[in-house]
Amino acid sequence: MTDSADSPSFRLAYVPGVTPAKWVRIWEERLPDVPLTLLQVTAAEASDVLRDRAADAGFVRLPVDRTVFSAIPLYTETTVVVVPKDHLITAAEEITLDDLADEVVIHPLDDVLGWEQPPGEPAFERPATTADAIELVAANIGVLVVPQSLARLHHRRDLTYRTVVDAPQSGVALSWPEDATTDLVEDFIGIVRGRTVNSTRGRTQQQPQPKADRKREPRKPAAGRTTGGAARGRTDGPKSGGAKGGGARRGTGKPRRRS
Repeated sequence: MTDSADSPSFRLAYVPGVTPAKWVRIWEERLPDVPLTLLQVTAAEASDVLRDRAADAGFVRLPVDRTVFSAIPLYTETTVVVVPKDHLITAAEEITLDDLADEVVIHPLDDVLGWEQPPGEPAFERPATTADAIELVAANIGVLVVPQSLARLHHRRDLTYRTVVDAPQSGVALSWPEDATTDLVEDFIGIVRGRTVNSTRGRTQQQPQPKADRKREPRKPAAGRTTGGAARGRTDGPKSGGAKGGGARRGTGKPRRRS
């Protein structure tokens, strides 16, 4: 943010697991005079942050309320199960939910997969955050099913993960209040969609002003030229006897010797 309240700025919210660095770098290249401020929020907080105008736009997890927000879906994440490195599940490259039937599956309060019914056996209690759930996995209390980006975010050397092919998936979108589609929001949409700096899409392009009509003036005759159909570069009089510029012609023979 800048010191002056009148100076433009852009506030971008993002949820854990999303890495906005690439888009921020392009923004700084294209709009160096408009500072971009990053605001990390939980998936549950994202809608309120945008609704309250605490951020201009945000990378959020789907679904969003489409009666309030506009959204551009960007990608859908692979779902994985996080387990200790010596767990039996690591023998396979990918598993199904049935493979978790006898496992204690930890279900944190900030879960983003929207389970109708989590697989396996429930843990004794639900931890508040995914970070807390990771600690329980490391303590061999159970396993955790999350989007792959969250497994990478909370990476530990003693843990690993495997793909769960039939688990619910989490989608990520760029979202903003539908009634607050500003020019800066349009600029950021263009960056995320990969538009070039000279693209005509996005914010309204300023139309070029028509040039004022100019009266065409006749060209002035060049030096040594006449108008009115006269021959160029000469007059109608007869040529002088071989003289150039009115001067006498120089002789070319040798002088005669006097007797």
